[in-house]
Amino acid sequence: MSGIFGVVSKGNCAETLLYSTDYHSHLGTEYGGLAVLGEDFTRQIHSISQSQFKSKFYDDLARMKGNKGIGVISAFEEQPIYLTSRFGPFCIVTNGIIENAEELASELLKKGISFSEVSKKGVNPTELVAKLINQGSDLIDGIEKMFDVIEGSCSLLLLNRAGIYAARDRFGYTPLITGRRDDAWSVTSETCAFRNNDFETAKELEPGEIVLINEDGVVQRRPGRRTNQICAFLWIYTGFPASDYEGINTEIVRERCGRALARRDKDISVDVVSGVPDSGLAHGLGYAMESGKPFRRPLVKYSPGYGRSYTPPSQATRDLIAKMKLIPIKDVIEGNSIVLCEDSIVRGTQLKNFAVKKLWDCGAKDVHIRPACPPLMFPCRFNLSTRSIHELAARKAIRALEGHDIEDVSEYVDHNSAKYGAMVDFIAKDLGVTTLRYQTVEDMVEAIGRPKEDLCLYCWTGQCPKAKCPKAAIDIVDVQKPAAKRTQTEALL
Repeated sequence: MSGIFGVVSKGNCAETLLYSTDYHSHLGTEYGGLAVLGEDFTRQIHSISQSQFKSKFYDDLARMKGNKGIGVISAFEEQPIYLTSRFGPFCIVTNGIIENAEELASELLKKGISFSEVSKKGVNPTELVAKLINQGSDLIDGIEKMFDVIEGSCSLLLLNRAGIYAARDRFGYTPLITGRRDDAWSVTSETCAFRNNDFETAKELEPGEIVLINEDGVVQRRPGRRTNQICAFLWIYTGFPASDYEGINTEIVRERCGRALARRDKDISVDVVSGVPDSGLAHGLGYAMESGKPFRRPLVKYSPGYGRSYTPPSQATRDLIAKMKLIPIKDVIEGNSIVLCEDSIVRGTQLKNFAVKKLWDCGAKDVHIRPACPPLMFPCRFNLSTRSIHELAARKAIRALEGHDIEDVSEYVDHNSAKYGAMVDFIAKDLGVTTLRYQTVEDMVEAIGRPKEDLCLYCWTGQCPKAKCPKAAIDIVDVQKPAAKRTQTEALL
């Protein structure tokens, strides 16, 4: 999971690039990177695992001069990658995940192509994309050939003398949106980067569309496809509240999710409605608006220095952030029956140990948990999103109920089935809560406001989108692989 931004301006673009890229900080915690092209390329990459993006890059502004630039907040790999290619030098940033990265890297190595960004985690996927593009007859052909061979997804920005080439994943799992202001054109993963930098949204790139952004504007180099399978989790959790995808605002979707949860809650009596900060807050607000119950903040987030507990690659780091960032307010909690809305339940341990426990310890009368999406059943194969299959709370419950892992979980996906009910009851007992009620797929889709067939719902339903789906996505055996033999993605998750 990464966020990417690019800008071409009439003057020096470095300050706009810095602040606009910073508005993607909710999408990654490991590395940030900027590349500016003036007389030559200026590139800088910093670790942001222990500090905020702006503080690491602010002093770099003085030496970053040019009218074209790209930036990235990265989940785990160092970006941008610089490549001296047969098409001339370029810098590139990517967002997505390549499931067959090891296979593709092996094929290139056999051709005599080497990789410089290699670690124990494997080949840097952004460098792999750059080397795949370099196999084409030109940059556009190279991007399309790269799309042809990868399994998973990849949206990218490529900076060279001509401008910024922006290419959205062929099935649109991740968004790319262009913007404009009087003196500049831009492209972003998150439209929240536009607001305070005076950009207006110009165009959403279609899946598979490739455009060139230069001083004259946006020029289409390859048309997009009608097939759109954008990730529904953007609206539920990963996206920023002020961002729009496909013209649909994230905050409004979350409020509608909360309203839907409240409409199904006719059998409980509560005193306080809340949400787990930050992404659960809008879900909680929607619940409060629909139920008429007061919205209060029994848990508040201490923001400076604490990002999302979901995004760091280390479980120990995720747990530390989850513990330290949420501070309970006993005067709001004590003696009250509380509905706590959450964006999702992934592993369940952080909710149990660092949110629910704090409520009980401060004297809550009842704790009702309401996730804004259905139980997560499958690890995402199109971005660094949901975790590996054996860690998911729903899968752990199924394993306990069945006595072993099972491949066909269709009965557990059906919210009307007895097995689904047993699974939810198991998770509720494990969390130690009064009641647990998940959002249904139908209510979530309705809240988003797009046709079901135009959303990727794979992590909840196991039904692969319109793209080819890697076999590993449904292979239950992968859970039992020794750690050394797991894929790069599995090891990181």
